[in-house]
Amino acid sequence: MELIVSSALVFFLILDPFGNVPLFLSALSHTAPERRKTVIARELLIALAIMLAFLFGGQAFMRLFHVGAPALSVGGGMILLLIALRMVFPTPERSLREKAPEDEPFIVPLAIPYVAGPSLLAMEIVLVSGNPDGLPSYLIALVLSWLVSAIVLYFSQGLLRVLGPKTLVAVERLMGMVLVIVATQMSLEGIAEFFGAAR
Repeated sequence: MELIVSSALVFFLILDPFGNVPLFLSALSHTAPERRKTVIARELLIALAIMLAFLFGGQAFMRLFHVGAPALSVGGGMILLLIALRMVFPTPERSLREKAPEDEPFIVPLAIPYVAGPSLLAMEIVLVSGNPDGLPSYLIALVLSWLVSAIVLYFSQGLLRVLGPKTLVAVERLMGMVLVIVATQMSLEGIAEFFGAAR
């Protein structure tokens, strides 16, 4: 249970649904209002399928590229740190925003990279490769975190209206700060594991 809760929290922080609310609304600005929820539901399901593919294919990735667990830990930590810093200190030059599509978006940018982004996919590979026996727990954690994120994003328009953009920005900054700590811990564990194995 502890593994499920901790993994779900990490997945949820990386998914960053509150930070994605304005991005989703911007990307859907040219989509007919009556189609928006349908499009969001479709893109969320596509994102889930991609995330599940990476979750179950993580070990194959390790074998194909001959990547060790310490390297994945440090690499995953660095990716997380970069994403976290962009959440805490966003700039126009380093924004995750994509140009709003002129028509109804399909896969890009909603499913990828807003939901199933590179940081989340890398984290799945890191976790499963480091602990293959924990795959069932990671699966439950991923689905739970996706479900909560899906609820937030499905009702994104009402959420933005109720909470306001400033509250959403504050929540995203807080999530980014927590993610910095997680990223640092991952990197330290990878470094420690590498030097321990090198002895």
